[in-house]
Amino acid sequence: MPATLPLFLDCDPGIDDAIALAYLCCQDDVDVVGIAASGGNVAAAQVVENTRGWLSLAGRSDIPVHAGHSLPLARQALQMDPQSSETGTGEAMEYADLTHGETGRGYARLPTPSGPVSSVTAAQAWVDAAHAHPGQLLGVVIGPATNLALALEIDPDLPSLFNRLFIMGGAFNYRGNTHPTTEWNVTFDPESTAQVLAAFDRTNQEERLAHLPVIAPIEATEAVEMTPERLADILDGASANRADECWRSVLAQLAEALRFYFEFHESDGLGYLAHIHDPFVLACALSWARQHTTASTGTEPDGSDSDAREASAPVPVRGIAGDLPWASTLWAPVDVELTGTLTRGETVADWLGRWGRPVNAEIIRAIDAPAFLDHLSTILMKGPPA
Repeated sequence: MPATLPLFLDCDPGIDDAIALAYLCCQDDVDVVGIAASGGNVAAAQVVENTRGWLSLAGRSDIPVHAGHSLPLARQALQMDPQSSETGTGEAMEYADLTHGETGRGYARLPTPSGPVSSVTAAQAWVDAAHAHPGQLLGVVIGPATNLALALEIDPDLPSLFNRLFIMGGAFNYRGNTHPTTEWNVTFDPESTAQVLAAFDRTNQEERLAHLPVIAPIEATEAVEMTPERLADILDGASANRADECWRSVLAQLAEALRFYFEFHESDGLGYLAHIHDPFVLACALSWARQHTTASTGTEPDGSDSDAREASAPVPVRGIAGDLPWASTLWAPVDVELTGTLTRGETVADWLGRWGRPVNAEIIRAIDAPAFLDHLSTILMKGPPA
């Protein structure tokens, strides 16, 4: 089957990111245009090495990896402001090493990546990918949104070039996993998420996007729990399916990474298990895109033309939303708190319409976790297509 789904992935491996990368390597109809390796769970340079290491282990060093910016937007602004009394570095950067290990790999051991990192920055790579696949590119952000925000500074018209954008991040009316009300990806760079939402909101009001961005917050994705029992079933299933040695090596190192992740969740009082947010968001995006892909002829799978699709694009109102796989969703206006002394980085949805703003996102509220986990297990047992 030819690769028909152009995808650009922005990630910050991270253990659940690594599972998402493994899932991606098993897809035979996806054209991975590029991967941005963004600072977040660990520093950007380590994220680049982790991303390349997991891809090398899976035999996919052909996928271009683009280095992301080393600082979130607020620190970049301080660094560039000659009037600022700050140095641009301030306090030491905080990373999620307690969650993912000092290297972001848990106990996994990865090969030294072969070949150079792409000379194209992550931000420019976003722009190039969107222009190379206008109206078709699926954008998936499972780390901080820093590089997509920078890409929008290069080309503010990017939102009109996407098929759809999927974001893992945020916590709506929910306890946080970073600060009391905030989720890690958004907390790491709240300005970037705010700028991305504002850009898509502005484009939607001007041009009426066919599909609003999807946000998968932690109150939904925490339902996706990997357990030692399910992991053992995946490893046994791969052996039963006679997966090749390369893929068995990938799964073995994922198991070592997950062993660290299990220990972290247990130390955090959640039990010996792991919340694997990122593979769900990637899989949801790909499954949705397969149902909504516009063929190169400009026709929908049912034969309707692209002009008709644009004319019938939904104008969502507050309330129940669409048809995402394994998920129930709601539409709402969304913004990010940037100045609160206790709540900086909190994602806020105006469920009751108090702001008077138009809807700008589809928010996943609940996930059929057992069904998705069965799907994930089956894919990982089979491994990449021969």
